[in-house]
This record gives sequence, C-alpha cells and structure tokens, in this order.
Amino acid sequence: MNVFSCLFSLYLQYHKNKSKGDRKMKRTLKKTGALLLAAGLAVSSTVPAMAKDKEEQITLTIWHQSVADTDPVKKIIEDSVEEYHELHPNVTIEQDGVTGEQYKTKIKTAFAAGEAPDISYMFSGGSFVKPYIDAGYLMPIDDYVSEDTLNSVLPGMLDGCTFDGKLYTLPTVTFLANLYCNTEMFEKAGAEIPTNWDELLDAVAKLKDAGYTPIILGEKDRWPGMYLYDIISARTAGNAGLEEAFADPAKFNTKPFVEAAEKLQELVEAGAFNDSMMSMSYDEMVEGFAAGQGAMLYQANWTHPSIQADTAATNGKVKCVAFPVIEGGAGSITEFSGGSSDGYYINSDCEHPKEAVEYLEYLSHKIGQVGYEQGAGLPCWDTSDVDTSELTPLDTESAALMETGTSYISWWDNILSAEDSETYKDLLAQLMAMKITPEEFC
Repeated sequence: MNVFSCLFSLYLQYHKNKSKGDRKMKRTLKKTGALLLAAGLAVSSTVPAMAKDKEEQITLTIWHQSVADTDPVKKIIEDSVEEYHELHPNVTIEQDGVTGEQYKTKIKTAFAAGEAPDISYMFSGGSFVKPYIDAGYLMPIDDYVSEDTLNSVLPGMLDGCTFDGKLYTLPTVTFLANLYCNTEMFEKAGAEIPTNWDELLDAVAKLKDAGYTPIILGEKDRWPGMYLYDIISARTAGNAGLEEAFADPAKFNTKPFVEAAEKLQELVEAGAFNDSMMSMSYDEMVEGFAAGQGAMLYQANWTHPSIQADTAATNGKVKCVAFPVIEGGAGSITEFSGGSSDGYYINSDCEHPKEAVEYLEYLSHKIGQVGYEQGAGLPCWDTSDVDTSELTPLDTESAALMETGTSYISWWDNILSAEDSETYKDLLAQLMAMKITPEEFC
C-alpha cells in the first residue's frame, strides 16, 4: 500500500470511530498521519528527480549527402532535427553532410576507423551498402520499427530495403531517369524532341549545327556515362534481357550489348557530347545544363531543383521524356532505369538503437511526403494526404512517365558487386574515350 492509500485508510478509520469519542484513535491518526505525510512529501519530491533521471539525455549523429541549397532534402533534414527535438526534448540530433563522391570516401574511412555516426546515408542497392551489412557495420531494424510505419509504405518499396530477409532501412523517395530537353534550344535549332534513335541522331546534328552542345555529360565521376549505357542496353536487350545477363554474366558478351556499345560510340562520333566530358564532374554537368550549356541531359529526377531554380536559364524551358527506343531492339518506351530508393541505416554500435530507429521512421516519412511535395523524388509512402497542387511541370511529367512504366531496372552499380561495378564504369569510360572497341568492352 502506498503513502496516500495509508492516509486515506486512516482517514476512514478515524471517521468510523469518531462517534465513540475515541481520543486515542485521534492521537494515533495525528501522529501517524504526520509521519506518513512527511514520508509522502519526501517521496513526491523525489519523483521529478527520478523521472528526470529516467529521461536520459541522448545525442544521435547522422551523416548525409544533401548539402546543396537546391536539394530540398537538405532543409527537410535540418527541419527534422529541430522538430524532433521539440517532440522529444531528451533527444538531440547532430547532422553533417558532404557531397556524393566525397561522402563515399568519408563514410568508408569512418566505419573502418570505428568512428561512423549513429545513422548513415547509404546509396541503394547491393554494391554499395551490402559490404557494410556483410561486415556487420549496420543493424537490422525489424525488432524496432512499428507496424504503423510499415503499413504506410507503398507496396514493393521495402524490397530494396531488405537484405537476407532482414529489414535494414526505410525508403524515402524513389527516382526515375529521364531525358531532359531544352525546348528553347530545340526550337531555335529546328529539331524535334526524339522518340527513337534516328530522331535522336537527327536532333544531335541540328543542335550541333546551331552551335549548341547536344548532350552535356560529366564523365569524370564515371557513373553519369554509366546511366547512358544502362538505358541504351535496355533498349537493345530489353529489361528482361538485362535481368538474364545479371543472372548469367556470359550474356553480356552477346549481340544486344555489343550493339548498345556501338550506339554509344555512335553518339561520341556524332559529336553529341561536350569536349570536356571526361574532366567534367556530375555537379558541373547539372549546373552546366541549368546554365544553358547543353540541349539534353540524361539523368534522374533528383536534378529537378537545379533545372527549375529561379536563377536557372532552364527554368520553364525543359521537357521531360522517356529515352528514345531503338528500332529492332527488344526494349520498349515503357521500360525505365530507376525505381530504387536510397536510405538511412543504423550503426550496429549505436548506443541507443530504439531512439535511432524512431528518428529514422520520422525522417524517412518526412522526406517521403515533403520531398515529394517539393520535387525531391517520386513517392514511396502513402501520399493520400499530400498536397500535390504545387508540383512543378517536370515533377508531374516524371510522375506521369513512371505511371506508364511496365518494367524498372535499378542503376547497374546498385546491382553489380562493388568490384564489378568499378570494372564496368572503368571499361565504359574507355569505351566513350574510343580506347576500346564494343567487342572488347563486352
């Protein structure tokens, strides 16, 4: 029986005996009550201190690569840090970020040194994140994530978050690679937006004659060129053919893939790309397109904020279309590269895994909804309560293309092993530099 129950019991007993004039009982109540009241006050005074002790002050660290002011996720993360602390005063989130290639080096070094953050941004797919999982650096979250959260994720979107039957992260937004065309340049050059390979070559010739760089490419980082071969081979072999080749790599050395390599070199020989493509970085490529330095860009919809920025020369002048089909190829216009979602993963050495996963749930859902509203990507979460009235034309066009999709293949460096993806990108750079033949490449 607690202090207050004791007092109440004595109070009832006192009134029961009051009519009998039991002065002894009154004296007992007075003495005992005073003692119990003193004890009660002592206990009550320690409750806040005990609660305060239980409300442990927790600091969680998160590293990410959303550092550009044009990246909506940068502000979403910053806002989430403040909002989450208001909702959970005992939890402080410390965030830090660097750009893509620098981030890859930083996070690799940090894990090797045992200095990685509690929560890390990881690029989707097995080739980047799987080695960290296999090394035991990252923690499964099945035991911590709530059912309400899982039920809010769109069907199929947890597939890329699951490894060896265990859930390691939650999706944020998903991406789709598109061909972006500067309509002003096309009009001035008298070129048509291409829907097939011959039309693409015709547009390249007319744009070049008009003094424009037909396709801007930053191959210094190697993966932008990879995107081009990814989609060209999807047009020659079809996404089903790509899946067969991933299952049996010998099939990469067959006609559809040789033809795709020939097509890529055909673009190089036609002068489709900027002379600086081998020394231009990804960031310079996107900035260059936004500044009007190229008529076409093949990239994913994460470039929308830069292309549509108020200061961009391309603002309101870009059309988003599917990559052209290749006559005689097995691929169709409704087959796309994309459909994957990067995520944030919990360090196995995290001292507060429950709190880390709770913040992961909050952040992932926030990026999924607010990011979709602001054009950071296509939705992975239930967006029935999201206001889409402010979506830009490019966001709407990309979402409409995704709805037409019959098949999606993720970026190849998300599918291949880390070693194989590096080999692939190195060979592809040599192919585009015309240093090896399509047959040697395959």
